[in-house]
Amino acid sequence: MKRAGILMIIGSAMLLGLFVFPMWNIRLGAPQYPEPLGIDIHVDGLRGENEFDIQNIDGLNHYIGMKVLPKPDEMWEFSAFPKVVGIMAGLGIVFGILGFMKKIPPVLFLLWFVLMGILGGLGIYDFNLWLVDYGTDLDPNAILKLVNPDGTPMKYNPPLLGHKKLLNFDAYSYPRTGGILLGFGMLLTLVAYYMGRKSQLATK
Repeated sequence: MKRAGILMIIGSAMLLGLFVFPMWNIRLGAPQYPEPLGIDIHVDGLRGENEFDIQNIDGLNHYIGMKVLPKPDEMWEFSAFPKVVGIMAGLGIVFGILGFMKKIPPVLFLLWFVLMGILGGLGIYDFNLWLVDYGTDLDPNAILKLVNPDGTPMKYNPPLLGHKKLLNFDAYSYPRTGGILLGFGMLLTLVAYYMGRKSQLATK
């Protein structure tokens, strides 16, 4: 159970990487931009990969009527997500310490994993809703009004994951260091549960 507790501590602590590294990245590449424009999505806000990326993306989006990229105080998620991550990391570390001391059963490790999975799933769902709204709720007075071959308005939302063609831009959306640490951390907490469960059964 001690090794399980240590893994639980390490896995939970890896969530704190979200306060240091971006959790996701959206990158836009086109022939006129030899160096792609990128947005790093942090737990507390958006930042450009390079100094003027946010400014350049907003400038391009203006022509097709897309909204300006939100500031941290313009989305409740950027104030709520850091609190959720901090609470869950702290709770997981406490569970790990108590598990190391054999004060709690390993099933609590599993409950933490399930709760974190639900919260993470809700976060991804909310992020996708924002992407769709960002790319479809366009200013009707925009300079450019492009439509699909069937006459319907063209959608410009980047993909949640993977690649998508947006006019002459190639949009790529993938997890970054913070998101990868989150995934590995959750995996370690699941392994901690199985190790703790195995240890518990061995002592009976």
